Amino acid sequence: MESTGALGARMREAFRFFQTLTDEEFQNFIEFCDRRRVASGEILWHEGRDDNYAAFILSGRICIKKRTEFEGKNVIVGFYEGGSVVGELCLLTDNPRSVTAEAMDASDLALLHSCDFERLVSIHPMLGLKLLKHIFVATTTRLRKTYDRIARIF
Repeated sequence: MESTGALGARMREAFRFFQTLTDEEFQNFIEFCDRRRVASGEILWHEGRDDNYAAFILSGRICIKKRTEFEGKNVIVGFYEGGSVVGELCLLTDNPRSVTAEAMDASDLALLHSCDFERLVSIHPMLGLKLLKHIFVATTTRLRKTYDRIARIF
């Protein structure tokens, strides 16, 4: 398994957010995460399930899909690669998953479960605030791009 120092270097390279953290803040953050390597084609989560965690993509690509009204048919909502976080809304709500996430390539992930996020915020509130700001910026950027795509259709 990769050392914390090597993991820190990879995460800081992949995510601008982690570049803003001190070594101590990063160490505090990573203690709340699980590492996971997934094979191409592996499902991270299914739409409708309540397995609440966010995945910070270190390498690989993740496809996000949404069920359609046609049985067994999905629409691809987006592709995300190293430096992206997916599933982040589950950190803030207890709602079931609204999409399915599938690895398009072998992928290396750092997972943050909602219960661990809550513990992180209670123990390290300023770090939690920084993480929330990062998630908010990523989510609003993604939402803005979605609005632009919808506007181009009409």
